[in-house]
Amino acid sequence: MLRIDSLTLRRGPEPLLEEANAIIHAGQRVAIIGANGAGKTSLFKLILGELSLDGGDYSIPGNCRVSHMAQEVTGGERQALDYVLDGHQELRHLERQLALAEQEDDHTKIATLHGELENIHAYLAPVTAEKLLHGLGFQQHELSRPVNDFSGGWRIRLTLAQALMCPSDMLLLDEPTNHLDLDAMLWLEQWLKRYLGTVLFISHDRDFIDAVSTHIIHFEHRKLIQYTGTYSAFEQQRAAKLSQQQSQYEKQQQRIGEIQSFVNRFKAKATKAKQAQSRVKELERMELIAPAHVDSPFNFSFPESDKVSSPLLNIQKADLGYDQAVILQQFSASILPGTRVGLLGPNGAGKSTLVKSLVGDIEQISGQRAEGEHLAIGYFAQHQLEALDLNASPFLHLQRLRPKATDHEIRNFLGGFDFRGDAALDVIIKFSGGEKARLALAIIAWQKPNLLILDEPTNHLDLEMRHALTMALQSFEGAIIVVSHDRHLLKNTVETFWLVADSHVEEFKGDLHDYELWLQNFQRLSSKPDEQAGEASDNKGSADDLNESFDDKKERKRLEAQRRKQLSPLKKQLNKAEHQMETHQQELARLEQDLADSDLYLAENKEQLRVTLDDQAKHTQALEAIELEWFELSEEIEQAEQDIK
Repeated sequence: MLRIDSLTLRRGPEPLLEEANAIIHAGQRVAIIGANGAGKTSLFKLILGELSLDGGDYSIPGNCRVSHMAQEVTGGERQALDYVLDGHQELRHLERQLALAEQEDDHTKIATLHGELENIHAYLAPVTAEKLLHGLGFQQHELSRPVNDFSGGWRIRLTLAQALMCPSDMLLLDEPTNHLDLDAMLWLEQWLKRYLGTVLFISHDRDFIDAVSTHIIHFEHRKLIQYTGTYSAFEQQRAAKLSQQQSQYEKQQQRIGEIQSFVNRFKAKATKAKQAQSRVKELERMELIAPAHVDSPFNFSFPESDKVSSPLLNIQKADLGYDQAVILQQFSASILPGTRVGLLGPNGAGKSTLVKSLVGDIEQISGQRAEGEHLAIGYFAQHQLEALDLNASPFLHLQRLRPKATDHEIRNFLGGFDFRGDAALDVIIKFSGGEKARLALAIIAWQKPNLLILDEPTNHLDLEMRHALTMALQSFEGAIIVVSHDRHLLKNTVETFWLVADSHVEEFKGDLHDYELWLQNFQRLSSKPDEQAGEASDNKGSADDLNESFDDKKERKRLEAQRRKQLSPLKKQLNKAEHQMETHQQELARLEQDLADSDLYLAENKEQLRVTLDDQAKHTQALEAIELEWFELSEEIEQAEQDIK
């Protein structure tokens, strides 16, 4: 259990948290949400002992093992697999002791240490590390590469794998999906659901939060506000809470107005002076209710392009790749205004190659390419932030692109991206990743593109900015091609999916759920030893045909039927547990709404308050018991599926 009591935490002169409280129970998966700069990462640093509190207290059981993602990758020339294994600190400690004992030829100690290594299942550690790396998108041949050989995004994946490798009771993950593709993120979701400890994770990906979280902690007005359930449940509960707060605020404002009117009318009359003074004292005693605020600081759109061609871009029978090495064969597409495409495909299949070819960063190996006369591409690349001039301001970045634009025009435009006042004129060298990402999007929008090609545009963006981007893309009249692990963005902005796999690009006839199923099948087939030995291009699988033989298909159907029969009772229990969890979560949400009513705390409602608190405790306890049952059933089902395979 993590308990936070009246916590005050400062970074600079202003407090991030002030008299904040929270209780996190063992086994909960808690999403930590809030605006960038609210203090989420600072809370993690406090838990890890890297920051000192400024008031209050927090406590963690002394035997609780905490694992977290490192902020810096220090592996250097160390091989990727060894770097991940370093996360198992007890293993490395015993290995060092064993090496020393062997050097000293201490047979008794050697035997003892081998026993201790056996107790922690050390022989399984390399296999576990390999599974983690494969799940996060690393190929087998990359496991022996030095850490320094990988790009920044892939190094972040290594730190994530190292954190998952560490035996722990509590796992702290700071934006773990930022540098993951969709495939790796889906894998991480399943891994976290199977994790038996407590998970605290900072994320701005609402679908990831929905898939993983059992609880939410929201940084709001320097407090920690707790909610039970997923992000979707949080939105509903918070909306109800804000609605109630606004209603109470409006009632209070009406009362204040009535009192003030009475005082102003009668304070000069002797017969009414006493009553007027009484009203003044009522005003002084009144605890003011703040108005509910849900407004986002972001309000922008992609301006309509001055001119548009149709088609914008036409490519026919093109081989795409690097230095005459073909990665994608015979690609054809005609991109018209209004085209909205999301790119799917397993890691390493060629999505980046396709994007760079569309943009024109790499030349086609063969085939035809015809650009519309008025084609204007707005390209957001994963390395986009690195191309910014760190010594220039947001204002200067836009002014350079359109020197004739007025100061007022530039400032108004930047305001939509929350660069207001001095922030528009500050050099960006000290900007956070989120602020740089916002500026990169502003620069693209400022150029009035008619074709947007976006490669992971939501990295570093908080939930409010992601929502603003989604709304801007929905109203964009040009064409969109996007690669993203943010499923909410994809579901709400694209109409068609292209699948990049097996050296080809073809339309995927399904939704994101269908793609998840396809990916599982693809990975199962790709994991066969005979396929691992082959080239990546030998992987069998396409959107509509996985090229199974008749016998293979027959055997697969038989195994699937066997699995369904064996798992049916367990899945019924799991569904029952999920239904019970949902019931308790809904009841807790209702009780939390009741407890937010200030009238409940009046003396005449004392008994009702007691009953409500008792009901809350009862449902909380029942929910925790059912969640534990759900964990155990999930593990049992997973093991049964593995046994069948």
